[in-house]
Amino acid sequence: MANERTFSILKPDATRRNITGAVNAVIEAAGLRIVAQRRIRMTREQAEKFYEVHKERPFFGELVEFMTSGPVVVQVLEGENAVAKYREVMGATNPAQAADGTIRKQFAESVGENTVHGSDSADNAKIEIAQFFTDADIAA
Repeated sequence: MANERTFSILKPDATRRNITGAVNAVIEAAGLRIVAQRRIRMTREQAEKFYEVHKERPFFGELVEFMTSGPVVVQVLEGENAVAKYREVMGATNPAQAADGTIRKQFAESVGENTVHGSDSADNAKIEIAQFFTDADIAA
């Protein structure tokens, strides 16, 4: 098992409801360490770039609107197999299908407002982290 890093976003629905601390507690209880974190207001340009993989999907505009509707918390998480571990801790995209104890089961309001984003691969984690953090931000 490899120690690795992954990227996380606590979405506007989490910051609006003031549950970022509760979400962080679930992340840490799962054995992941938050090595960098900042609260930002994502610009339209940042959101469009971040979600460009979905540009041709019908929900793209709505997703960009949502992600720019309020502050988000961007994070770098570290731990054993962090990408897979965080995806497990987040739960299914649809909170109705998420397993008990997962972030989305506990906190998500809907498929669209599902509280968190997490990288889907180690390669994408590196790309996503680089969009919001410098190496100095996450120096050990």
